[in-house]
Amino acid sequence: MDIKEYFARISYKGPQDKPDFETLTAILQHHIRSVPFENLSMHCGESMELDLEPIYNKIVKKNRGGWCIENNQLLFWALQTMGYKISLLGAYVYNPPLKTYSKSIDHLLLKVMLGSKTYIIDGAFGLAYQMWEPMELVSGKDQLQMPGIFRFTEVNGMWYFDKLKRRHYSADADNRSLLFDSLEDTTCKKVYSFTLEPRMIDEFQAPTAYLQTAPDSLFVNKSICSLQTTTGFQVLIGWTFTETTYNYKDNMDLVERTTLTDEEVEGTLQKRFNIRLDKKLVPVNNSLIPTCPLE
Repeated sequence: MDIKEYFARISYKGPQDKPDFETLTAILQHHIRSVPFENLSMHCGESMELDLEPIYNKIVKKNRGGWCIENNQLLFWALQTMGYKISLLGAYVYNPPLKTYSKSIDHLLLKVMLGSKTYIIDGAFGLAYQMWEPMELVSGKDQLQMPGIFRFTEVNGMWYFDKLKRRHYSADADNRSLLFDSLEDTTCKKVYSFTLEPRMIDEFQAPTAYLQTAPDSLFVNKSICSLQTTTGFQVLIGWTFTETTYNYKDNMDLVERTTLTDEEVEGTLQKRFNIRLDKKLVPVNNSLIPTCPLE
């Protein structure tokens, strides 16, 4: 594995020997705008890998993306190679329909130490809850970024990650009228909880298997490909392509949705996400599973 090859993959041309905050921010932003958050392999009859070398080959050499265990593990390797003091953490993702956090870790994120300060890095949550900048680990502090206001809250050693969403401004299917989301959509949304206990990658073996096989798994029931842009994010869930522009007007995000045919799905993956799959994708968007909690 070659760090310079990774830099080329994410189109990063900045300093490579300055493990500071500015470089950390630049690496994160290049990563999330170049490497999609996606689970397409499992909907092409392939498994999602846990080992680093296959992940490197998939993302760097084959120009693919991956979910959190793939994306953040690759980001961990790159930042560690650059000299950052970094460790793996495990998170418990919030399930809105059940109004509770998962009982076991099901998300990988990163902790980075810079001097006396601790930062959380997550390059693979995707969609509207994707942080664009490293977040200082301070309880109760609102941290404004382009996607919105993020916040950590600590209670008895457990940290909670939340986001305050903006209202949505969107055109209907015929582009004839404008629809506004309810005020409830701007409430503080729970994303995940975590502790600062360092984790080993083997601890994610069970969640990797569960998320790929459980009948109630979001990733089993929805094919997802999401990529951050300079103005927001774009995502393909099943046959629905959505493009969101942050803070489009009056503290509202512009949301534009298009329903695609099977043939258009493949073209959209190539044109909008620069992804060409080795095997046939079977798009999935099971309506029995509630709206994607990542949105």
